[in-house]
Amino acid sequence: MMAKLIPGICPFCGKPTVATRVECKHCHITMEGEFSLSKFSELTQEQLKMIELFLVSRGNIKEMERLMNISYPTVRNKLEEIVVALGYPADQEIGLSRSEILEHLEKGKITSEEAVELLKKRRT
Repeated sequence: MMAKLIPGICPFCGKPTVATRVECKHCHITMEGEFSLSKFSELTQEQLKMIELFLVSRGNIKEMERLMNISYPTVRNKLEEIVVALGYPADQEIGLSRSEILEHLEKGKITSEEAVELLKKRRT
């Protein structure tokens, strides 16, 4: 039987959870108390999968684009959401210049809607 993951977020109130009991499957020693969970436990399954793909692709966003069949800006946005979910400040700098955004649009790497959003973000 596959072990279930401890939910890092309460499904009822949405607040962080704690573990109160840990047992060794080998020697059956049980420890009770209040154990904090990793901040990664608060991420969604989709976010954890994204981190896994980021590691498998060795941080190569082009490879992530290919593996996930999504555009560069979408990969960046999803990674940015994870960074913020882990408690780090949002990146205010947009990684693409205006000309790079237009080049991606011309080559079909991003949609016109994504290009508009990226250009709007560059103004803020």
